[in-house]
Amino acid sequence: MKHPIALTVTALALILSRGTASAQSDFYRGKTMTFIVNMAAGDANDLWARALARNLVKYIPGNPNILAHNMAGGGSMISANYLYSVAKPDGLTIGQTSSSLYFQQLIGRREVQFDWRKFSWIGSAGQAESLLMMRSDAPYKSMEDIRTASEPPKCSATAPGAGTHISLKVLEEALNAKFRIVTGYKSGSDQDLAIERGEVQCRAVTSASFLAREPFIGWQKKNFVRILAQSGRKRNPKLAEVPTIYELMARHQTPEAKQRLVAVLLGADHFGQYLAATPPATPMERVKILRDAYARALKDPDLIEEAARRNWSMDSVTGEDLEKMAKQVIDQPPQLIGRVKELLGGN
Repeated sequence: MKHPIALTVTALALILSRGTASAQSDFYRGKTMTFIVNMAAGDANDLWARALARNLVKYIPGNPNILAHNMAGGGSMISANYLYSVAKPDGLTIGQTSSSLYFQQLIGRREVQFDWRKFSWIGSAGQAESLLMMRSDAPYKSMEDIRTASEPPKCSATAPGAGTHISLKVLEEALNAKFRIVTGYKSGSDQDLAIERGEVQCRAVTSASFLAREPFIGWQKKNFVRILAQSGRKRNPKLAEVPTIYELMARHQTPEAKQRLVAVLLGADHFGQYLAATPPATPMERVKILRDAYARALKDPDLIEEAARRNWSMDSVTGEDLEKMAKQVIDQPPQLIGRVKELLGGN
């Protein structure tokens, strides 16, 4: 028979645990949350964020309201800095960021005001493989044409070290290709307009965007663009005719040292396309609530139906796994970081 004091302690613990759960419910009840979107309105990131937010709040105790706020610029740098340094760590702000943004920290960009390892990670969804998209009327019909061209194609990117920029640099490093990279575009939509106007001939784009949103869907129907390479280890079934960078490295006998560097640079693909996080030091009990709500939202029939309609990938990574990976990618040996800096132009 248990001692009366032991029973009292057990009962007290049960009461306190119920009280904590009730307190978290009460915390969110009647509140308005903010979802910081890292790209401009109408971008694939924006469409996903708004769809996710609508379903996320269904599973947060207290059923708070949620508002999406676009904060584009700097290849997600502006939104990430805001989330890390300005937003309150109270569980009322979630931010979406780019999976490749950690490179900015690795190479020592002065603009970085965050430590990738310290975000409170909630989860991610979507395939993050990168594609090289080229205007069909450009004289480059394959990666071999780019490798042997006397005049390199002109490609757009948001900012040095951003995902679009890294993807092009990886192709240069892996395949001895050369691009004229024009940076400074604020969003993916701005880069799309640049291609339409003929300012540039190519850009990197994620498969999630290319397969899911306009103008890409219309461009595919009109054969306005073609895809020359993809970054995944296996071909995307929906792009089965496009070679992977690993196939191309094998074909062109890329040296092993370069292959290792490419593998590190493509590590961002493992994070997924749409990363969600809260500010550092957000109370862990609220982080757990948001992680659980995120996981449940991805199984919501409304979101699944919209994902099918928009051709979104629903591959997911948990907040716990993102937390582990965030530490792994930053804790790299100095010599590898040095080469990354050389390649991406770090300070």
